[in-house]
Amino acid sequence: MAEQRQRALSTSGEALYEILALEKGATHDEIKKSYRKLALKYHPDKNPDNPEAAEKFKEINNAHATLTDLSKRNIYDKYGSLGLYVAEQFGEENVNTYFMLSSWWAKGLFAVCGLLTGCYLCCCLCCCFNCCCGKCKPKAPEGEQQEFCVSPEDLEEQIKNDMEREGETPIVLQPTNVTEKTQLIGDSHRSYRTES
Repeated sequence: MAEQRQRALSTSGEALYEILALEKGATHDEIKKSYRKLALKYHPDKNPDNPEAAEKFKEINNAHATLTDLSKRNIYDKYGSLGLYVAEQFGEENVNTYFMLSSWWAKGLFAVCGLLTGCYLCCCLCCCFNCCCGKCKPKAPEGEQQEFCVSPEDLEEQIKNDMEREGETPIVLQPTNVTEKTQLIGDSHRSYRTES
């Protein structure tokens, strides 16, 4: 299982071509021709007693599906099977960004910038002192009230009181005299009986 996972995440981009017995950079017609030949040879209907042929047939189909899709083939040629895995996880448009950010120079730049600016230390101290222990959290001045939570019912009551003080009365009921009538059922009753 580990060997299969390692093979699936290679970065060389040659294994699918080898499955189809082709050189890397083969044309679309060469891929199609080789696929047909190998698919006929390893088809499970032609090899009913050979489970290895069925597995080989699955590999051939997977290689053909990947190499005939232009965007997947470009990703595979550039980044190998690892690129296809990243495209499956993050989307094909994000593959280049992923590999750029996971390169050694991007990681080094991130580490150097963080150390030079002291940003790592600031963020850690800010989170610890304000959130974790809270002892260093800034206190409100003595003359101001501290923020507190208000329940929705109390808030509604406060809004009603404010509106009544301003002379506006909030609408709390629907009008009772409706002038429009809607008739859902017609005056005549329909019968669905059949006479025999």
